[in-house]
Amino acid sequence: MSSWLEQLERELDARLSAFLRNNPVQDNLFSEQHLKDRAGALQRQRQQLQSEAKQQRQQLLKLAEDVRAWRSRVDRARAAGAVDLAVRAEQHLTSLMNQGRTLWADLEDLGRRFTEVEKQLQELHQQQQTPSPSTLEKDWALFEAEQELQQLRRDAGLS
Repeated sequence: MSSWLEQLERELDARLSAFLRNNPVQDNLFSEQHLKDRAGALQRQRQQLQSEAKQQRQQLLKLAEDVRAWRSRVDRARAAGAVDLAVRAEQHLTSLMNQGRTLWADLEDLGRRFTEVEKQLQELHQQQQTPSPSTLEKDWALFEAEQELQQLRRDAGLS
């Protein structure tokens, strides 16, 4: 069954490729739409990463407040001679610090992913700004098609 689907997919891809080769204007529109879709997807991904980073920063700030509070509690328990309570508070403080390290690592990863998305967006923007070398050929094919259409209209007495 999957071989049938794969064969159908290959056939459809081949037909699409042939159609686009024979219709350079449609190929150009297809390429433009692909670039727009890719840019939109990258913009959505960028916004999602920004939102995640904002949430992570808020979690880190809250965690930092908790760390300060528990550090103070550890000091107070030690000063009062409550060794058992101080040890348990230190264990909790260590757990909070580990959570903080994990959050920092996650935030750094988000930063790397954001940088990669920004790079891809910039490359895509440059692609959209720089016409491809085949643009001249596509423009020429469009010109020839328009010339043929005008000739057909003249032959049919429509112009």
